[in-house]
Amino acid sequence: MKQMTLCLLTLSLLASCGSAEKERKVEERENIQIKREYVVKDASSNYRPGWIEDPEVWARDKGKNVNTYRYFSYETEAKVSRNIACNIAKANVKSDIGGEIATFIDKQLATSTEGNASIDENNPQFKPLRQFVENTLSEKIQALIHGAAIVKTYWEKRDYKAELGAKRDFKAYTCAVFIRVDSKRLARAVDAAANFVANKADDAETKSNVKKALDNASVNFAKAKKGEI
Repeated sequence: MKQMTLCLLTLSLLASCGSAEKERKVEERENIQIKREYVVKDASSNYRPGWIEDPEVWARDKGKNVNTYRYFSYETEAKVSRNIACNIAKANVKSDIGGEIATFIDKQLATSTEGNASIDENNPQFKPLRQFVENTLSEKIQALIHGAAIVKTYWEKRDYKAELGAKRDFKAYTCAVFIRVDSKRLARAVDAAANFVANKADDAETKSNVKKALDNASVNFAKAKKGEI
């Protein structure tokens, strides 16, 4: 009886783990199956790549090396030509990654004020720090990101229709890029960004509290990318 109970518990755990993994799957869908305000007239693939929606999960599901590299994606708004759309996508790679890291650090600071209150949000030192994160940090991070490689590119020619919900009828192109960044380089950039923020504090106590709030920033950022936190 005990053995049977153990078997049932094991099977239950395996089933729950399996369902959790299933929830994190990224499926690729044919363009014709997507209900949008436009009709895809042409594209670089018959399928809209799953990496556009969740690059980290797609990379894991496709057997990419998610330990050595971190994966990102960026898709442009509608542009007048395919070349313009793809050039903008490639040019904005670092900007998008920098913004993602800055947003993560801002959330870490916000969590610290709401949680253990190691940072007092009423401290006059704290408001300028948050403003620095929101307005300046992303740009500084971009200079720290090296070796970002574009692995895949995907474009679409779209026919926007007012009858489908668009503001007016027009034709335009979008482009998306799938980016790979060395994990160690990215970790150094995240930790350097956290230090930027801590060093902006003028008094020792605030600096110490910010450093505690952003302790293990690179490790936590990697976990967040994997959906673990």
